[in-house]
Amino acid sequence: MNPANKKEKRTVPVVAIRGSVIFPRTDSLLSFGRPKSLAAINSAFQEDKVIAIFTQRDAKIHNPTENDLYKIGTIATIAQMMSTEGEIHALVRGQARIRLEEVISKEPFLLGKVSEIDERQGDSIEAKALSKKLSELFKKAINLGKSAEIMTVMRLVSGKVGPGELVDQVASLLEIKVSEKQKLLETISVKARIKKVLEYLAHETNILDVEKTISSKTQKRFEDQMRKAMLREKKRTIEEELGEEGGLEADEVKEYKMKIKKARMPKEVKERAQKELKRLSQLSPHNPEGGYIRNYLDWFVEMPWSKTSPDNTSIKKAGKILEADHFGLKKPKERILEYLAVMKVKKSAEKKNKKKKSEDVAENQPTILCFIGPPGVGKTSIGKSIAKALGRKFVRVSLGGIRDEAEIRGHRRTYVGALPGRIIQGIKNAGTKNPIFMLDEIDKIGVDFRGDPSSALLEALDPEQNREFSDHYLEVPFDLSEVMFICTGNVLETIPPALRDRMEVITFPGYTQDEKYNIGRSFLWSKQLRLHGLTEKNISIDERALNEMINRYTREAGVRNLERSMATVCRKIARLVAEKKKTPKKIGVKDIRKFLGPQKFSSLIAEKKNEVGMSTGLAVTATGGEILFIEVALMPGKGKLTLTGQLGDVMKESAKAGFTWTKAHYLNLGLSEDFANGIDVHIHVPEGAVKKDGPSAGVAMGIALVSALTGIPVKRTVGMTGEVTLRGRVLEIGGVKEKVIAAHRAGLKTIILPKDNKKDLEDIPEKTVKDIKFVFVKEFEEVLEVAMTKWPVVTGVKNKTPLRPSILIAN
Repeated sequence: MNPANKKEKRTVPVVAIRGSVIFPRTDSLLSFGRPKSLAAINSAFQEDKVIAIFTQRDAKIHNPTENDLYKIGTIATIAQMMSTEGEIHALVRGQARIRLEEVISKEPFLLGKVSEIDERQGDSIEAKALSKKLSELFKKAINLGKSAEIMTVMRLVSGKVGPGELVDQVASLLEIKVSEKQKLLETISVKARIKKVLEYLAHETNILDVEKTISSKTQKRFEDQMRKAMLREKKRTIEEELGEEGGLEADEVKEYKMKIKKARMPKEVKERAQKELKRLSQLSPHNPEGGYIRNYLDWFVEMPWSKTSPDNTSIKKAGKILEADHFGLKKPKERILEYLAVMKVKKSAEKKNKKKKSEDVAENQPTILCFIGPPGVGKTSIGKSIAKALGRKFVRVSLGGIRDEAEIRGHRRTYVGALPGRIIQGIKNAGTKNPIFMLDEIDKIGVDFRGDPSSALLEALDPEQNREFSDHYLEVPFDLSEVMFICTGNVLETIPPALRDRMEVITFPGYTQDEKYNIGRSFLWSKQLRLHGLTEKNISIDERALNEMINRYTREAGVRNLERSMATVCRKIARLVAEKKKTPKKIGVKDIRKFLGPQKFSSLIAEKKNEVGMSTGLAVTATGGEILFIEVALMPGKGKLTLTGQLGDVMKESAKAGFTWTKAHYLNLGLSEDFANGIDVHIHVPEGAVKKDGPSAGVAMGIALVSALTGIPVKRTVGMTGEVTLRGRVLEIGGVKEKVIAAHRAGLKTIILPKDNKKDLEDIPEKTVKDIKFVFVKEFEEVLEVAMTKWPVVTGVKNKTPLRPSILIAN
């Protein structure tokens, strides 16, 4: 400030205020409670009633000093004062802007020297014009709902106040931050101050305008609703007087009644629907429960209570469809055609005898099929083919990872957002009550605190109960007896026994190399060409190239990885076409290696030698058959047997049984009586990250043990499977087809099987049977003759020269 704009200094009590700014020529009601503020107000009121008011920089400071106050404040007079318990309420009237020069006393209150500041350019023409504009804008803000005292408003819009007073009065009424108000107080130029206030007031006016628009629209909407509600009540009264149906709009009632009639519901269901419609008609239009009842009625009228797909079953046509869509899978196809044949014969018999459907459940028991097999063998796709063959709708529901029972049975209507379960939803989406309903991945259902979904499936999949399947949401029975349920899974063991008992299990084995070749040639290659915008006329694949892809780039029971490899080749070719580069017309082995990179799999046995203490077993996993290597190592010790490779209890017992048989037949094997006392035996099954269990590895473990103890190698081209007893008997095992296919895929030439499994060769493809030599055994000693490179038995079936093991020579 220029010293010329200051008047003489005067000493006055100083009061600090928080959260507010006092402007000159304005009246404000202030409350004081801090000791120094009370003392200053009392002292000023007893003398000349003049006090200096300054705003604190930080409102959190309880006992401010000179440095905590803004330097520009307002000198004011105390018009009125009222004391209460611990507080003083005072009406102060701002007089002029002042500057705090110094504080000369801090106790009992702040006493400071202040100087008054003169305003500038308050009477210029520009200031008066701006003042007029401010007055008009303030009037508009008041009309839009800005709050202010009526007397203050009348004075400000009258045009009798000067520009300085007008701008200070309006500034005190602005809804802005304290710091921004302080800047307005510190603006000495009236013209500059008016311009700033105009900006703040214009922004505030815009907000008020928007709020008023929203309020007026809301008010209008509310008035319209009240008007409609009043008219509805009048209409209700008139309809009651005339004896007509009232409540819900007549059109909506008629529409629901027509839908209920068209749905051809069972009597019990129809009565429930009519009861809910009556409830809805008696509710107020504004009752939120009306929406829930409408949703409930919509589900009722949209369910296919009596709508079915026509059964135009042709066995020949169905057989052609299944053959065209899937290669192989002889047994599953036979079972499906048998099912269709039973349906056709039964339907013909009913027409001939002119019988209605019997109420006896046993006469119309549906078949629940369960397809079990490794991934990628066509379980899900054959379900679609069945629906196509029968001319029915196809519904697929994936049960993998489901842990909540409500996913099957639905939620109670008491819950917000409640819906029926997946079975009822699937039936509704199908639009018929007899679709082909596939429950995919049934072996992967979980259980937790929310219930057991597999138990909820018992009713749906039980022919004795599913005529009246009850969903928690619908709360009325629905007939599922005409639905053909097909379940799929990878393993049977994880399906609960009670659920497994209700299904007819059909096993899908893995594909042989010949089957994979035919599927790839006939189905997959043409499909991938079509998906990638290519044609078979321009691009074909060589037989050797396809076999290379099957043998060296995929190793699986199904064909999914084969299809992915084909997709990769097609993408590479599509890029060459897009870049207008030369593309091979016929893809050969070299092209496969170029497009797919290095071979992912080599032959499991081709490069291996006959080794001591290592045999080849056969196993079945969730992904199909696999070959299993058994390794045995000997070391100095005290006869301890160590088993590793994450083996299950049954597999460990098989290893112990094999070790015990070896000890019991030490003479036949040419071993010393105490051979086990000086060594420790370690049996390991590679791929330790994978859990393994089952008794069928007993033969392979026993052979590996004998090989390690006698020092005689095991033939690398021989695979074996079977359970061994302590007496050396080889017992029957399961999964023969999957194991033989895996052995054929791995290139084994001879397979040793228990004699009781000879009947299972019927299920194995002829080409596979021709390529492999099968040896059926009853006793473990017979396995030794086939599997070992030399005959280790001293006294046995054949008269061979006894072979002394290397361990005895070392001893």
